[in-house]
Amino acid sequence: MTTDRKTICVAGASGLVGSNIVRAGLERGYAVNGTLRDRNDADKAPYLEALPGAPERLRLFSAEMAEDGAFDEAVSGCDGVFVACLVPVYAGRDGKPAREMDDEQGYAEIITPTVEGCLNVMRSAARTGAGTVVVCSSTSSTNPVPPAPVKNEVDHWSDEEEQCRAKKYTSATKTVMEKAAIRYADENGMRLCVLLPTGMYGPLILPGHMNHNPYAWLRRAMDGGEPRHGKVPNDSHSMIHLHDLAALFLAAYENPDASGRYYGVYESWHWRDIYAEVGKLLPDMKIPEPLTEPPVPPTRFDFTRRDSLGVALRDIPTMLRETVEWLRSDPFGPGGRAR
Repeated sequence: MTTDRKTICVAGASGLVGSNIVRAGLERGYAVNGTLRDRNDADKAPYLEALPGAPERLRLFSAEMAEDGAFDEAVSGCDGVFVACLVPVYAGRDGKPAREMDDEQGYAEIITPTVEGCLNVMRSAARTGAGTVVVCSSTSSTNPVPPAPVKNEVDHWSDEEEQCRAKKYTSATKTVMEKAAIRYADENGMRLCVLLPTGMYGPLILPGHMNHNPYAWLRRAMDGGEPRHGKVPNDSHSMIHLHDLAALFLAAYENPDASGRYYGVYESWHWRDIYAEVGKLLPDMKIPEPLTEPPVPPTRFDFTRRDSLGVALRDIPTMLRETVEWLRSDPFGPGGRAR
């Protein structure tokens, strides 16, 4: 693939998704501008700077999502901007869980900061002439009530008012943010793509992400500890490999005809089947109490739009195997440095 040494910006370069977009962009020959809250953060920057191609083609910038104009320098001269800094927020400034808030606090402390942060990056893109923006959102914005038997990205939206009534302010954030981003892009003549991922697997770039699931529970299970659940949930879990997700982001950017929402998911499996597959890889692991009721069907998706991006995706057995093998390799070593 020829990039003509175009420059792309990844807002949120140290995040789980953002770091993998940085890796994939460098691998494909792009010059990459990446933003962090603090570009000198010793727990983050060195891992990005150690990626292949980084010494020659990666520049890191400090940028605060809430600060107007903070992304102007990083975005300047870029052809495309990836917004991967919108991490889920589950508690307010005083530590109150989102589920315990009323709507006023939920909007003020959970929803509005993320929506304005996304628009802040997009405003920088508009000011500096970057014509394409690709935003990382979530499948939580595609849960209509009542549920659709097969979900697609065009027709199916969550109802943010219903999400707020259910105290799901973190999920409502994605719904509100996407609608605001679409309006802004339409008003400013920008091409916007929105990727909708959920459970992410595969190798990590920053060791800090090892503290989150699925890495935390898989590593615990490998060490003889408890699995993620005490009893197999009667629910399904949607999954994708991080390398494949990054490839979808770049494919959406590189295809000038791509716009709108795209699932960043391979497919969904019931937790019963996920534990059975992990059990093949870790035969000595502790198993949750078995499901005692009939299993609900897994979430079903229409992947027509996702597949139009032309990215081959790993299946779930492969992504689970690669994740476990990567964890077994002690990837960051005793000193925490990537190997």
